[in-house]
Amino acid sequence: MRSIYKRPEEIAAMVPAGELTRKALDAVEAAIRSGITTLELDAIAEETVRAGGGIPNFALVPAYRHTVCASVNDAVVHGIPNRRPLEPGDLVSIDAGAKLGGWNGDSARTFLVPGGSPERIAEATRLSDVTKASMWAGIAKLASAKHLSEVSGAIEDVIVAREDEDGLPLGILEEYAGHGIGRDMHEAPEILNYRTRGRGPVVKPGLCVCIEPMVTSGSEEVGEDLDGWTVRTLDGSLGAHWEHTVLVHRDGIWVSTAPEGGREGLAPFGVVPVLPAG
Repeated sequence: MRSIYKRPEEIAAMVPAGELTRKALDAVEAAIRSGITTLELDAIAEETVRAGGGIPNFALVPAYRHTVCASVNDAVVHGIPNRRPLEPGDLVSIDAGAKLGGWNGDSARTFLVPGGSPERIAEATRLSDVTKASMWAGIAKLASAKHLSEVSGAIEDVIVAREDEDGLPLGILEEYAGHGIGRDMHEAPEILNYRTRGRGPVVKPGLCVCIEPMVTSGSEEVGEDLDGWTVRTLDGSLGAHWEHTVLVHRDGIWVSTAPEGGREGLAPFGVVPVLPAG
């Protein structure tokens, strides 16, 4: 069985794939507007990945042919890009990945299409913000955690605290989780987004994982569409998805899919990212 821990030279080799994944999502973010379709966003991401010498790794998944997953409003994850024009107030989660030099990057961001009612903007912004904040709490915990269960707990704590503060519901998807990454886009171990009794694998140099909370503005109950991919809330509440690829190495951590290794997102936690040496 392949070890879940990578060698120093392997960790360093993963950095470019993360950077290319970030560039693909940057291009998508620059294009988000009312009237554009998620199929058009998919094409933009593909062009960016291929121009950078990479391969869209989502398209390597059996029976899936797109570069991104595009989940709109009550779709939380795994949405298939389509021809429906985006509308003001739509909440859009774009998940993308790139394979470069035999190594993978994987990342997701949630965007709010400009416009919509004040109530819609408030609900969508709250959901996306807390999901993103919980992701960064989990990532930062990798700098000090002994076991992955501590990372899961850090993610849940942020979500529960916001729910208690606002008195409004938030649901953490229980059937979907973060994961290891390397030669394959999805590897062991699994990283849950809520606290469990087990301690989980040891956090030590060589661990390369994707931290990706998936949260709803209502119940955590979801179902799969007839397309066999799209995961949608059963109560019609909104869904948000944020994800980054994180490399744990002998000198610290590096978020390969974020600018400057995640410096801005990690700063509130007192963690300074360190680029892994080969």
